[in-house]
Amino acid sequence: MSILSGKHILLGITGGIAAYKAAFIVRLLKKAGAEVKVVMTPESEDFITPLTLSTLSENPVVSSFTDEEKNWNNHVDLGLWADVMLIAPATANTLSKMATGSANNLLITTYLSAKCPVYFAPAMDLDMYKHASSKASIDTLIGFGNKFIKPGYGELASGLIGEGRMAEPEDIVSFIEQDIISQLPLAGKEIMITAGPTYEAIDPVRFIGNHSSGKMGFELAKRALDLGAKVNLITGPTHLYLKHSNLTRIDVVSAQQMCDAALSKFDSSSIVIASAAVSDYRPKYQFDQKMKKSKDALHIELESTTDILEHLGSIKKGQILVGFALETNDEDQNAKSKLKRKNLDFIVLNSLNDKGAGFKTDTNKIKIITNSETIRFKTKPKSEVAKDIFDHILKLTLR
Repeated sequence: MSILSGKHILLGITGGIAAYKAAFIVRLLKKAGAEVKVVMTPESEDFITPLTLSTLSENPVVSSFTDEEKNWNNHVDLGLWADVMLIAPATANTLSKMATGSANNLLITTYLSAKCPVYFAPAMDLDMYKHASSKASIDTLIGFGNKFIKPGYGELASGLIGEGRMAEPEDIVSFIEQDIISQLPLAGKEIMITAGPTYEAIDPVRFIGNHSSGKMGFELAKRALDLGAKVNLITGPTHLYLKHSNLTRIDVVSAQQMCDAALSKFDSSSIVIASAAVSDYRPKYQFDQKMKKSKDALHIELESTTDILEHLGSIKKGQILVGFALETNDEDQNAKSKLKRKNLDFIVLNSLNDKGAGFKTDTNKIKIITNSETIRFKTKPKSEVAKDIFDHILKLTLR
């Protein structure tokens, strides 16, 4: 998953040889999960066909103020639709028009109507790029708040070698992703999240475990990524899948494995959320071979596992530490006891007595309990619960 997933991206293409690379840009944006629309200058159609771009973007491509039936192509609607506008390649001619507001084609009128961040990737020959007028246009656009994607150094269409070559499609998309992430509230922060159950082996076949699906922890990871964080997700056995360039997933099975993984990431983390349902006990002895069924009663001696959260609370050095409590009785009292005993910044309480809360559900009903207050929430999808939890975390980070 990319930060661009679900975003509306408007790609403007102008009349330069680098226009052929627009096909690769569209493909990369679609692969990142974005919805893409394309607006072209008439001259750019000499370098790449609208059919190619409409096929790749899965949207109609526009290049003039009216279509073949003389219906108006509304540049205002296009500009308002976009979450991001990218102009690539941006020729010297188009840079000048953008800088001066010379609105004589659909692309420029759309650019002038856009309310979103605008990125531009120049492409031109060496001497054109070095010319004072091109530099003035670029400086003006940067002054307007537009984002400049610097061209690369290499062989140009003229045969010269130097600056002016449009940045490669992968670099353009990466630039936009990193720029968006850098402006998010948790940019630059490393967050550790534990999720799912742990399984404690009895023999090679059987184990002691619980019904946790990991859904809450994975939704928390998604939200952290959406806020720009680098996430270390330590998860017990689960069928859930999450992929993101800022995500490191560490799969574990037992409580001890989860403890070891958590300790390895704790010092580098500024925020830690322990949402995993860690087994409190494990068999004291594990059988190397599968135990055969017997009519006799089976007695398994158990021993305590390490209380991961309590241990982290005892060694924390400025981290925001958040725990979870799933209770069936005396909920608030038990949660407040854990909050104090484990040195937490706050604890998220959910009760198996509440309909729609607990394991395996797509919803949850929580209370956020701190040393000074209890905040109650209604039953919500776990994705919305994750937002509520991070809203509270963000308040703590702003103190």
